[in-house]
Amino acid sequence: MDFGLTAAGLVIGFVVGLTGMGGGALMTPVLVIFFGVQPLAAVSSDLVASALMKPFGGFVHLRRGTVSLKLVAWLCAGSIPAAFSGVLILRALGSSADIEGVVKKALGVALLLAAAGLISKAYLTLVSRSRKERARSGEASGTVSGAAPGTASGAADIVIRPVPTLLVGIIGGLVVGMTSVGSGSLMIIALLLLYPAMKLGQLVGTDLVQAVPLVAAAAVGHLLFGDFRLEVAGSLLLGAIPGVVVGAHASSRAPSGIIRRALALVLFASGMKMLGVPDVPLGITLGVVVVVGPMLWMWARVRHGQPALARNGRRTKRSAAKQEASIARD
Repeated sequence: MDFGLTAAGLVIGFVVGLTGMGGGALMTPVLVIFFGVQPLAAVSSDLVASALMKPFGGFVHLRRGTVSLKLVAWLCAGSIPAAFSGVLILRALGSSADIEGVVKKALGVALLLAAAGLISKAYLTLVSRSRKERARSGEASGTVSGAAPGTASGAADIVIRPVPTLLVGIIGGLVVGMTSVGSGSLMIIALLLLYPAMKLGQLVGTDLVQAVPLVAAAAVGHLLFGDFRLEVAGSLLLGAIPGVVVGAHASSRAPSGIIRRALALVLFASGMKMLGVPDVPLGITLGVVVVVGPMLWMWARVRHGQPALARNGRRTKRSAAKQEASIARD
């Protein structure tokens, strides 16, 4: 039992519970970079550990009714066989050294895509919030009429697009089976593009539930044909499971936006490292991202009618709420 791995699992589980993302995208590179685990063994062990973590979030969303089970079924029809096939593809690639090299490169690309996915999701959330605030403002001033009762569509009313959904499941399943990355951060971006009318809560719930059988299928494949290491997965789970529970309870109060941005930076750095970028260019690139990134984000917030800093936005909303309460009392 490795207590360092348990501590890492605790932190990663907390991030997953807090943000709903980052399980495989954080755990696998941590195993490879900081603990010296071979890439294939890291992917195998991470998938088995994630298969026991994912049901926690999925169960919560099922109870809340924020899951489109029809969409889950179509995604799983493509992703489950594809995830298992991804393991077989790794096995058929050749010698152990060849496999490790392919997994490392594939993992680097998947991590960069995951970082881009997190940023895209944050931006789409910003756009959605701005639209809702403008709609509420218009309704309050009488310029926009409210929707008729009963017209709001829930997760069960989504019109499924079978062929594109199957393709998303197949591609996502292959990526997860080969790298353990993408069951959350990559798949949810594809769902956002395919089903823009779905609410973000429905997207997250549907993605979490479809990830349970997807990760389980990939985990079974790696148990049979991969390089699963019980001591690695067991050490991770000792920390990850309580971390997920604590993170889920803290999710309503913690500044998850800051954690998501830090997570995107970590994913970007890990992906570049996996692709063999030297330390000096990597350090310069990260420095530029740290300086320029926040300025671009503030510009995006202002462009969509939000305060440059989220803290100022929260203060403004609290002040407006107090004024409305005062007017109501008067």
